[in-house]
Amino acid sequence: MDAPQLAKALKQLREISPKRNFTQSVDLFINLKGLDLKKPENHVELFVFLQYGKSRPNKVCALVGPELKEEAEATCDKVIQEKDFDAYAKDKKLAKKLAAEFDFFVAQANIMPKVAAAFGRVFGPRRKMPNPKAGCVVPPKFNFKPLIERLRNTVKVTAKERPLIQISVGRENMPDEQLAENIMNVYNQVLHKLPGEKNNLKSVYVKCTMGKPVQLE
Repeated sequence: MDAPQLAKALKQLREISPKRNFTQSVDLFINLKGLDLKKPENHVELFVFLQYGKSRPNKVCALVGPELKEEAEATCDKVIQEKDFDAYAKDKKLAKKLAAEFDFFVAQANIMPKVAAAFGRVFGPRRKMPNPKAGCVVPPKFNFKPLIERLRNTVKVTAKERPLIQISVGRENMPDEQLAENIMNVYNQVLHKLPGEKNNLKSVYVKCTMGKPVQLE
């Protein structure tokens, strides 16, 4: 996939996507092939920062002890202190609501066992546990601002059960140049993650929320 091909596809996407009374997201679909996803070594899990943002900024919740309370409150959308973990451990509905509300959870490293005990049964199946690969497990002394700014526009790219990656890479009101850069960033990082690179790609599409897909490769 090269820049002229991508520019042509985005132009076509706008032509065939009817206008809606809301701003649609632009989604990227990558169909994979030749990967045995029963083997963990073939799983795809990446955290990709989108320079020009996505359809909406991610919401971030911090799970911390008293050491990081003030620092987390200055930057995160919600802060849950260690002393309040029991309420979520005892109330599964409350934990489910929390998991649905936030995109990323950041946790203080030295209380991770307590985080796992309180939230693991709900967060685990939803893949919402604080992930070290995304930088979401932090020391008791930590500057949250750079991490939270990055997480706002980070997309989690996964393929573990089905050979399909589907993620939002922007909004329809963004310039084509910005959408193209976001798309190429995700595409290239996925490509380098695949053991066979292009040999593991079946097809790549882009589409608006309510529109028809346009094939990129």
